[in-house]
Amino acid sequence: MPSITVFIILGIVVVFLALFFSYVPVGLWISALAANVKVSMFNLIGMRLRRVTPSKIVFPLIKAVKGGIKVNVNELEAHYLAGGNVDRVIDALIAAHRADMNLPFERAAAIDLAGRDVLEAVKMSVTPRVIETQNVSGVAKDGIELLASARVTVRANLDRLIGGAGEATVLARVGEGIVTTVGTSASHKEVLENPDKISRIVLAKGLDAGTAFEILSIDIADVDVGRNIGANLQTLQAEADKKIAQAKAEERRAMAVAREQEMRAAVVEAEAEIPRAIAAALREGKMGVMDYYDMKNLMADTEMRDSISKVGQTQVPAKTTKSPDNSSSSDQV
Repeated sequence: MPSITVFIILGIVVVFLALFFSYVPVGLWISALAANVKVSMFNLIGMRLRRVTPSKIVFPLIKAVKGGIKVNVNELEAHYLAGGNVDRVIDALIAAHRADMNLPFERAAAIDLAGRDVLEAVKMSVTPRVIETQNVSGVAKDGIELLASARVTVRANLDRLIGGAGEATVLARVGEGIVTTVGTSASHKEVLENPDKISRIVLAKGLDAGTAFEILSIDIADVDVGRNIGANLQTLQAEADKKIAQAKAEERRAMAVAREQEMRAAVVEAEAEIPRAIAAALREGKMGVMDYYDMKNLMADTEMRDSISKVGQTQVPAKTTKSPDNSSSSDQV
Protein backbone atom coordinates (compact mmCIF):
# COMPACT_ATOMS: atom_id res chain seq x y z
CA MET A 1 0.00 0.00 0.00
CA PRO A 2 2.70 2.55 0.84
CA SER A 3 4.36 1.90 -2.51
CA ILE A 4 1.12 2.66 -4.38
CA THR A 5 0.75 5.94 -2.51
CA VAL A 6 4.29 6.92 -3.43
CA PHE A 7 3.61 6.20 -7.10
CA ILE A 8 0.47 8.30 -6.98
CA ILE A 9 2.32 11.19 -5.36
CA LEU A 10 5.12 10.92 -7.90
CA GLY A 11 2.56 10.92 -10.72
CA ILE A 12 0.89 14.02 -9.35
CA VAL A 13 4.26 15.74 -9.04
CA VAL A 14 5.18 14.83 -12.61
CA VAL A 15 1.88 16.13 -13.94
CA PHE A 16 2.27 19.34 -11.96
CA LEU A 17 5.82 19.84 -13.21
CA ALA A 18 4.71 19.18 -16.80
CA LEU A 19 1.93 21.72 -16.51
CA PHE A 20 4.25 24.17 -14.78
CA PHE A 21 6.98 23.95 -17.42
CA SER A 22 4.43 24.08 -20.24
CA TYR A 23 3.02 27.37 -18.95
CA VAL A 24 6.20 28.79 -17.44
CA PRO A 25 9.18 29.00 -19.84
CA VAL A 26 11.85 28.62 -17.22
CA GLY A 27 14.65 28.55 -19.75
CA LEU A 28 13.46 31.85 -21.22
CA TRP A 29 13.22 33.35 -17.74
CA ILE A 30 16.79 32.25 -16.99
CA SER A 31 18.01 33.79 -20.27
CA ALA A 32 16.32 37.09 -19.42
CA LEU A 33 17.75 36.99 -15.91
CA ALA A 34 21.24 36.36 -17.26
CA ALA A 35 20.89 39.32 -19.64
CA ASN A 36 19.84 41.56 -16.73
CA VAL A 37 16.34 41.93 -18.16
CA LYS A 38 13.69 42.10 -15.49
CA VAL A 39 10.84 39.83 -16.50
CA SER A 40 8.93 38.19 -13.69
CA MET A 41 7.62 34.68 -13.77
CA PHE A 42 4.07 35.99 -13.47
CA ASN A 43 4.56 38.11 -16.63
CA LEU A 44 5.60 35.00 -18.56
CA ILE A 45 2.58 33.08 -17.25
CA GLY A 46 0.34 36.02 -18.16
CA MET A 47 1.74 36.01 -21.72
CA ARG A 48 0.79 32.37 -22.02
CA LEU A 49 -2.71 33.11 -20.82
CA ARG A 50 -3.01 36.07 -23.24
CA ARG A 51 -1.90 33.83 -26.13
CA VAL A 52 1.33 35.74 -26.60
CA THR A 53 4.47 33.81 -27.52
CA PRO A 54 6.92 34.76 -24.74
CA SER A 55 9.99 34.23 -26.91
CA LYS A 56 8.80 36.89 -29.39
CA ILE A 57 8.69 39.39 -26.53
CA VAL A 58 11.64 38.40 -24.35
CA PHE A 59 14.28 38.01 -27.06
CA PRO A 60 13.52 41.45 -28.64
CA LEU A 61 13.50 42.91 -25.11
CA ILE A 62 16.95 41.44 -24.43
CA LYS A 63 18.14 42.84 -27.76
CA ALA A 64 16.76 46.29 -26.90
CA VAL A 65 18.38 46.37 -23.47
CA LYS A 66 21.73 45.34 -24.92
CA GLY A 67 21.34 47.98 -27.64
CA GLY A 68 20.61 50.76 -25.17
CA ILE A 69 16.91 51.14 -26.09
CA LYS A 70 14.48 51.88 -23.28
CA VAL A 71 11.32 49.86 -23.76
CA ASN A 72 9.17 47.82 -21.43
CA VAL A 73 7.37 44.53 -21.68
CA ASN A 74 3.91 46.08 -21.88
CA GLU A 75 4.78 48.17 -24.98
CA LEU A 76 6.21 45.19 -26.80
CA GLU A 77 3.29 42.97 -25.85
CA ALA A 78 0.76 45.60 -26.95
CA HIS A 79 2.49 45.96 -30.31
CA TYR A 80 2.53 42.18 -30.74
CA LEU A 81 -1.18 41.90 -29.94
CA ALA A 82 -1.87 44.68 -32.48
CA GLY A 83 -0.31 42.52 -35.20
CA GLY A 84 3.07 44.25 -35.42
CA ASN A 85 6.52 42.80 -35.92
CA VAL A 86 8.23 43.38 -32.57
CA ASP A 87 11.63 42.08 -33.64
CA ARG A 88 11.65 44.31 -36.74
CA VAL A 89 10.76 47.39 -34.71
CA ILE A 90 13.53 46.74 -32.18
CA ASP A 91 16.06 46.27 -35.00
CA ALA A 92 14.94 49.59 -36.49
CA LEU A 93 15.24 51.36 -33.12
CA ILE A 94 18.76 49.99 -32.62
CA ALA A 95 19.78 51.06 -36.14
CA ALA A 96 18.33 54.55 -35.59
CA HIS A 97 20.07 54.81 -32.22
CA ARG A 98 23.41 53.87 -33.76
CA ALA A 99 22.89 56.48 -36.50
CA ASP A 100 22.04 59.12 -33.86
CA MET A 101 18.50 59.50 -35.17
CA ASN A 102 15.57 60.45 -32.98
CA LEU A 103 13.08 57.64 -33.53
CA PRO A 104 10.81 56.92 -30.54
CA PHE A 105 9.19 53.55 -30.10
CA GLU A 106 5.68 54.90 -30.68
CA ARG A 107 6.57 56.24 -34.16
CA ALA A 108 8.45 53.07 -35.11
CA ALA A 109 5.48 50.96 -34.01
CA ALA A 110 3.07 53.20 -35.96
CA ILE A 111 5.20 52.90 -39.10
CA ASP A 112 5.27 49.13 -38.72
CA LEU A 113 1.49 48.90 -38.19
CA ALA A 114 0.95 51.12 -41.25
CA GLY A 115 2.45 48.37 -43.39
CA ARG A 116 5.83 49.98 -44.00
CA ASP A 117 9.14 48.23 -43.46
CA VAL A 118 10.45 50.35 -40.61
CA LEU A 119 13.94 48.82 -40.67
CA GLU A 120 14.24 49.42 -44.42
CA ALA A 121 13.03 52.99 -43.88
CA VAL A 122 15.74 53.61 -41.29
CA LYS A 123 18.39 52.14 -43.59
CA MET A 124 17.12 54.27 -46.46
CA SER A 125 17.19 57.33 -44.22
CA VAL A 126 20.82 56.64 -43.32
CA THR A 127 21.90 55.53 -46.80
CA PRO A 128 19.97 57.32 -49.60
CA ARG A 129 18.76 55.18 -52.45
CA VAL A 130 18.88 55.88 -56.18
CA ILE A 131 15.74 55.16 -58.22
CA GLU A 132 15.83 55.45 -61.99
CA THR A 133 12.99 56.55 -64.20
CA GLN A 134 12.15 55.01 -67.53
CA ASN A 135 12.59 56.90 -70.79
CA VAL A 136 10.31 59.94 -70.59
CA SER A 137 9.15 61.40 -73.91
CA GLY A 138 9.03 65.17 -74.25
CA VAL A 139 8.56 67.36 -77.34
CA ALA A 140 10.32 70.71 -77.67
CA LYS A 141 8.72 73.69 -79.37
CA ASP A 142 10.53 72.92 -82.64
CA GLY A 143 8.66 69.60 -82.84
CA ILE A 144 11.58 67.27 -82.04
CA GLU A 145 10.95 64.49 -79.53
CA LEU A 146 13.51 63.86 -76.77
CA LEU A 147 13.72 60.68 -74.69
CA ALA A 148 15.24 61.40 -71.27
CA SER A 149 15.89 59.16 -68.28
CA ALA A 150 16.86 60.41 -64.83
CA ARG A 151 18.35 59.01 -61.63
CA VAL A 152 16.63 60.34 -58.53
CA THR A 153 18.48 60.14 -55.21
CA VAL A 154 15.96 59.97 -52.37
CA ARG A 155 16.14 59.59 -48.62
CA ALA A 156 13.34 58.30 -46.43
CA ASN A 157 11.62 60.94 -44.31
CA LEU A 158 10.53 59.19 -41.12
CA ASP A 159 8.26 62.06 -40.10
CA ARG A 160 6.21 61.72 -43.31
CA LEU A 161 6.49 57.98 -43.72
CA ILE A 162 2.96 57.49 -42.35
CA GLY A 163 0.46 58.73 -44.94
CA GLY A 164 3.16 59.87 -47.39
CA ALA A 165 3.18 58.91 -51.06
CA GLY A 166 5.57 56.25 -52.29
CA GLU A 167 8.20 55.90 -54.99
CA ALA A 168 5.66 55.70 -57.80
CA THR A 169 4.47 59.24 -57.02
CA VAL A 170 8.03 60.56 -56.98
CA LEU A 171 8.79 58.96 -60.34
CA ALA A 172 5.54 60.28 -61.84
CA ARG A 173 6.29 63.82 -60.66
CA VAL A 174 9.85 63.68 -61.98
CA GLY A 175 8.56 62.44 -65.35
CA GLU A 176 6.01 65.26 -65.44
CA GLY A 177 8.76 67.78 -64.67
CA ILE A 178 10.93 66.43 -67.49
CA VAL A 179 8.05 66.67 -69.99
CA THR A 180 7.26 70.23 -68.89
CA THR A 181 10.87 71.37 -69.07
CA VAL A 182 11.44 69.88 -72.52
CA GLY A 183 8.10 71.25 -73.74
CA THR A 184 8.97 74.82 -72.68
CA SER A 185 12.34 74.73 -74.45
CA ALA A 186 12.45 76.67 -77.72
CA SER A 187 14.65 74.06 -79.38
CA HIS A 188 15.72 70.52 -78.61
CA LYS A 189 19.31 71.66 -79.04
CA GLU A 190 19.03 73.72 -75.85
CA VAL A 191 18.22 70.58 -73.87
CA LEU A 192 20.99 68.57 -75.53
CA GLU A 193 23.51 71.32 -74.80
CA ASN A 194 22.45 71.78 -71.17
CA PRO A 195 20.78 68.63 -69.79
CA ASP A 196 21.37 69.95 -66.26
CA LYS A 197 18.68 72.53 -67.04
CA ILE A 198 16.12 69.79 -66.54
CA SER A 199 17.64 68.85 -63.18
CA ARG A 200 17.63 72.42 -61.88
CA ILE A 201 14.07 73.21 -62.95
CA VAL A 202 12.60 69.91 -61.77
CA LEU A 203 14.45 69.97 -58.44
CA ALA A 204 13.27 73.52 -57.78
CA LYS A 205 9.60 72.48 -58.01
CA GLY A 206 9.64 70.69 -54.67
CA LEU A 207 8.40 67.38 -56.01
CA ASP A 208 8.88 65.62 -52.66
CA ALA A 209 6.02 67.52 -51.01
CA GLY A 210 3.53 65.11 -49.48
CA THR A 211 5.73 62.08 -50.10
CA ALA A 212 7.57 59.80 -47.71
CA PHE A 213 10.90 60.77 -49.23
CA GLU A 214 13.23 63.70 -49.50
CA ILE A 215 14.71 64.25 -52.96
CA LEU A 216 18.41 64.98 -52.67
CA SER A 217 19.30 65.23 -56.36
CA ILE A 218 17.97 64.58 -59.84
CA ASP A 219 20.59 63.63 -62.41
CA ILE A 220 19.83 63.20 -66.11
CA ALA A 221 21.29 59.85 -67.10
CA ASP A 222 20.61 59.88 -70.85
CA VAL A 223 18.96 62.06 -73.50
CA ASP A 224 18.18 60.66 -76.96
CA VAL A 225 16.63 62.33 -79.99
CA GLY A 226 13.40 60.68 -81.04
CA ARG A 227 10.94 61.37 -83.82
CA ASN A 228 10.19 64.62 -85.60
CA ILE A 229 6.72 65.02 -84.18
CA GLY A 230 6.21 68.43 -85.84
CA ALA A 231 6.92 67.09 -89.33
CA ASN A 232 4.68 64.08 -88.72
CA LEU A 233 1.85 66.33 -87.60
CA GLN A 234 2.27 68.57 -90.65
CA THR A 235 2.24 65.51 -92.91
CA LEU A 236 -0.91 64.21 -91.29
CA GLN A 237 -2.50 67.65 -91.58
CA ALA A 238 -1.56 67.84 -95.27
CA GLU A 239 -3.09 64.41 -95.86
CA ALA A 240 -6.24 65.49 -94.07
CA ASP A 241 -6.46 68.70 -96.14
CA LYS A 242 -5.94 66.67 -99.30
CA LYS A 243 -8.77 64.32 -98.42
CA ILE A 244 -11.01 67.27 -97.60
CA ALA A 245 -10.20 68.92 -100.94
CA GLN A 246 -10.87 65.67 -102.80
CA ALA A 247 -14.18 65.28 -101.01
CA LYS A 248 -15.19 68.83 -101.90
CA ALA A 249 -14.16 68.32 -105.55
CA GLU A 250 -16.16 65.11 -105.70
CA GLU A 251 -19.10 66.95 -104.21
CA ARG A 252 -18.83 69.68 -106.86
CA ARG A 253 -18.54 67.06 -109.64
CA ALA A 254 -21.61 65.25 -108.36
CA MET A 255 -23.52 68.53 -108.24
CA ALA A 256 -22.44 69.33 -111.83
CA VAL A 257 -23.55 65.88 -113.02
CA ALA A 258 -26.85 66.31 -111.26
CA ARG A 259 -27.28 69.76 -112.79
CA GLU A 260 -26.52 68.36 -116.24
CA GLN A 261 -29.08 65.60 -115.76
CA GLU A 262 -31.63 68.17 -114.67
CA MET A 263 -30.94 70.31 -117.76
CA ARG A 264 -31.24 67.29 -120.08
CA ALA A 265 -34.49 66.36 -118.43
CA ALA A 266 -35.71 69.91 -118.96
CA VAL A 267 -34.74 69.72 -122.66
CA VAL A 268 -36.54 66.40 -123.09
CA GLU A 269 -39.56 67.84 -121.32
CA ALA A 270 -39.47 70.91 -123.56
CA GLU A 271 -39.18 68.71 -126.70
CA ALA A 272 -42.18 66.71 -125.50
CA GLU A 273 -44.24 69.91 -125.49
CA ILE A 274 -43.58 70.58 -129.22
CA PRO A 275 -46.22 68.15 -130.62
CA ARG A 276 -48.75 69.52 -128.15
CA ALA A 277 -47.96 73.05 -129.23
CA ILE A 278 -48.33 72.12 -132.92
CA ALA A 279 -51.65 70.39 -132.26
CA ALA A 280 -52.89 73.40 -130.34
CA ALA A 281 -51.82 75.73 -133.20
CA LEU A 282 -53.69 73.57 -135.75
CA ARG A 283 -56.82 73.55 -133.62
CA GLU A 284 -56.73 77.28 -133.05
CA GLY A 285 -56.10 78.01 -136.73
CA LYS A 286 -52.78 79.66 -136.09
CA MET A 287 -51.11 77.13 -138.37
CA GLY A 288 -52.35 75.57 -141.60
CA VAL A 289 -52.04 72.02 -142.82
CA MET A 290 -49.73 73.09 -145.63
CA ASP A 291 -47.55 74.89 -143.13
CA TYR A 292 -47.30 71.69 -141.13
CA TYR A 293 -46.32 69.65 -144.22
CA ASP A 294 -43.81 72.29 -145.28
CA MET A 295 -42.26 72.00 -141.82
CA LYS A 296 -42.15 68.19 -142.10
CA ASN A 297 -40.53 68.44 -145.56
CA LEU A 298 -37.98 70.89 -144.18
CA MET A 299 -37.17 68.53 -141.32
CA ALA A 300 -36.84 65.57 -143.71
CA ASP A 301 -34.64 67.59 -146.05
CA THR A 302 -32.44 68.58 -143.10
CA GLU A 303 -32.09 64.96 -141.98
CA MET A 304 -31.19 63.87 -145.51
CA ARG A 305 -28.54 66.57 -145.84
CA ASP A 306 -27.11 65.56 -142.50
CA SER A 307 -26.98 61.89 -143.58
CA ILE A 308 -25.26 62.79 -146.86
CA SER A 309 -22.68 64.90 -145.06
CA LYS A 310 -21.83 62.01 -142.74
CA VAL A 311 -21.49 59.57 -145.65
CA GLY A 312 -19.21 61.95 -147.54
CA GLN A 313 -16.82 62.08 -144.61
CA THR A 314 -16.06 58.35 -145.01
CA GLN A 315 -13.32 57.85 -147.65
CA VAL A 316 -12.71 54.55 -149.43
CA PRO A 317 -8.99 53.75 -150.08
CA ALA A 318 -7.87 53.84 -153.72
CA LYS A 319 -7.37 50.56 -155.61
CA THR A 320 -4.22 50.38 -157.76
CA THR A 321 -4.09 48.25 -160.94
CA LYS A 322 -1.35 47.64 -163.48
CA SER A 323 -1.86 47.99 -167.26
CA PRO A 324 -0.22 45.61 -169.74
CA ASP A 325 2.44 48.19 -170.51
CA ASN A 326 3.49 48.17 -166.82
CA SER A 327 1.89 51.57 -166.24
CA SER A 328 0.06 52.08 -162.98
CA SER A 329 -3.46 53.41 -162.84
CA SER A 330 -5.75 53.95 -159.85
CA ASP A 331 -9.48 53.57 -159.59
CA GLN A 332 -11.26 55.72 -157.07
CA VAL A 333 -14.63 54.62 -155.85
